Amino acid sequence: MQNRTVAEVMTWEVVQARPDTPAQELARLLDVHRISGLPVVDGDDKVMGVVSRTDLPALPGDRSRSPAGRLPHPAPRRPPGTGTPGGATARDVMTTPAVTVHPEHRVADAARLMQRRHVDRLPVVDEEDRLIGITTRRDLLRVFLRPDEQILVEVAGEVLGRALGVPPDAVRVSVRDGLVTLRGTLAHEDDIPAAIGLTWRVDGVVGVVSRLVPRAGDGGGPYGEPLPPAPHPPDEGRDRTGS
Repeated sequence: MQNRTVAEVMTWEVVQARPDTPAQELARLLDVHRISGLPVVDGDDKVMGVVSRTDLPALPGDRSRSPAGRLPHPAPRRPPGTGTPGGATARDVMTTPAVTVHPEHRVADAARLMQRRHVDRLPVVDEEDRLIGITTRRDLLRVFLRPDEQILVEVAGEVLGRALGVPPDAVRVSVRDGLVTLRGTLAHEDDIPAAIGLTWRVDGVVGVVSRLVPRAGDGGGPYGEPLPPAPHPPDEGRDRTGS
């Protein structure tokens, strides 16, 4: 399985701001670099927050706003005493604390974090929480947008075949738009959660539907192989009195 990490997909050169960067300069940075958000860092390059385009106050000549000059979403509430919108800085408008990720984290985990926290970008930090990169929803989608055929081959060959030793005809795998369905019989009940968990770890998988059942009864070995006959007790079939 690929298990790609954030370090493999993130952007290493990051457009960033300081807490005292004026809102107008923030808007210019977003426009010039054609990005929708950027991290705010302190003097030690530690991430303080994130500014997105919708965090910014309406500025004169800003064509990204609605025709009426209003924000598409309500403007964020600012702490008292931060001044008028025209004098706002990154410290006033940023979302804090920032949701961050480390470069060794798996892409799948970063995508789930992004979905759970409702954010479109994750600053990437080192072990001392200093900014070293950024990853966006688009970066992660490049990994998850895999053809269903590739996902099917990896689940059937790597997960079921190599990792769990399941014969090809024991489980049927189908994939549609990244949703994997597993149908069939496994030798042991404990193999079912293992198969589901390993399938989830495959790049491109967005969901797993299990139709797996354990092999019923004790009339066979793993995947239908016959069990050896049980040995007979030495005295079986004989009268205990010797008659």
